[in-house]
Amino acid sequence: MATTRKKKAAVVGARRPEVRLPPLEVYEGGLAPDGDYDGLELAGLDLAGQSGEGARFLDCALRECGLDEARLTGARFLDSVLTGVRGVGTVLAGAQLRDVEVVDARLGGAQLHGAVLERVVVRGGKSDYLNLRAAKLKDVVFESCVLSEPDFGGAVLERVEFVDCVLTGVDFSGARLKDVDLRGVQRLEIERGVESLAGAVISTAQLFDLAPLLAAKLGVRVEG
Repeated sequence: MATTRKKKAAVVGARRPEVRLPPLEVYEGGLAPDGDYDGLELAGLDLAGQSGEGARFLDCALRECGLDEARLTGARFLDSVLTGVRGVGTVLAGAQLRDVEVVDARLGGAQLHGAVLERVVVRGGKSDYLNLRAAKLKDVVFESCVLSEPDFGGAVLERVEFVDCVLTGVDFSGARLKDVDLRGVQRLEIERGVESLAGAVISTAQLFDLAPLLAAKLGVRVEG
């Protein structure tokens, strides 16, 4: 009798951005609502508290800029690199990041609820209380970074990878996941929304760690 073997479904990896910046012009000004920034390098600027709602950054590099309470609601970052940016309370609600690299950022309480991230790599750095509620992430890679209490509540994640990351206090409540690879997370602590992990891939060790949460959510008592 012929036997058949079920093949394991392959994990679909995220498509990474390929950012190739042209020669950049140094920009030493500030932010402006609906501003148009094209082919510029913003380096070492203090943009704290400035208003750049609806601004567009195309083929730009932001390096070592301060973004404390900068208002960038609905801003668009396209084919750009953000390196060493830092800020507390930066507002990026409804922003769009497409083909973007974020390197060694240090952010606290950044607001990206309702944002759209497509082909984005977040490499290194640390982010506390990152708000990604109702955001859409597609082809996004978090690599070698620390995310403390990130909020993915109601977000849609498709082809998202976490590589050599630390995730603590995560909220996945109401999130929808498809091809989300959590196996590379070095420390995974889910605070809420463990029931939303359908569509994610985890390791055997992570399954053991999450077993008490899963049992509690299912109403299963474990004794003995």
